[in-house]
Amino acid sequence: MSYFLARRIFQAILILLGVTLISYLLLFMLPADPARQIAGRSASPEMVENIRHQLGLDLPFYQQYFHYLVRLLHGDLGRSFVQRTSVSTLIAARLWPSIQLMITGILCELVIGIALGMLAALNRNGIGDRILMALSFMTVSAPQFIAAMLFLYFFAVILGWFPLGGYGGFSHVALPALTLGVLGSGWYSRMLRSSMIDVLHEDFIRTARAKGLSRARVIFRHVLPNAILPLIPMIGIDIGMFMGGLVVVESVFGWPGVGQLAWQAIQQVDVPVIVGVTTLSAVAIVLGNLVADLVLPWVDPRINFTK
Repeated sequence: MSYFLARRIFQAILILLGVTLISYLLLFMLPADPARQIAGRSASPEMVENIRHQLGLDLPFYQQYFHYLVRLLHGDLGRSFVQRTSVSTLIAARLWPSIQLMITGILCELVIGIALGMLAALNRNGIGDRILMALSFMTVSAPQFIAAMLFLYFFAVILGWFPLGGYGGFSHVALPALTLGVLGSGWYSRMLRSSMIDVLHEDFIRTARAKGLSRARVIFRHVLPNAILPLIPMIGIDIGMFMGGLVVVESVFGWPGVGQLAWQAIQQVDVPVIVGVTTLSAVAIVLGNLVADLVLPWVDPRINFTK
């Protein structure tokens, strides 16, 4: 167990270094000039150069990246070029709304995806299976912006069931979470369908049926607990993706999360905020996968930590 954790932590450090390096390199190569963005269009070249020097943007790439790593080791994500505030403070103010949306969105994904995957697997090659798999393909292929706008127009404007946007109680989080759940449920339904079909042909399922167990008991007691295992690592990945990758959905619904903060930073070329959100997403993905790896042996004792 200790060797497994040490190996995963070492891998996580390498992944985080790679993510920060690539992010910093791509932003360094952007044609946009953060100093010009901050100074404004009417600023003189001398003022722009002065701002660039104050922010350290006139240093070579390796020096800027080294300074960022040193600050990162001390828990400092830097200061926003535009808002002149600590990036950690900006992210912390947006973190709880993103966690709320992440939890409700993943729950919607699981409920919809598991239900559709079970129906498709139990009606394999039937008309219902084909329809459900076609719907799942459509959901995973649909652009987030188009789907979010359609959901907003239908449920908020026409039916009036939910508010048009903003942050608040269940009525505010329900529509963006449902949008995420519908769009992401296709992956879970397709994965569960394939897994359930494999489990249904196992010998222990034939034995359970031969003992005279009811169909519902066989499915919910023996098939589903074994078929659901591949979904656990997917949840770990979604945790990281939802923490910093909900830019479109949060922008459409006016949800004040980390994704909306990232979108504003991209528009303003606020490099420290962009790199900070990217680093947060990478940390969340690494932690999500680590938690999934720890949960899997608890769910299925046949899985070995050392492998």
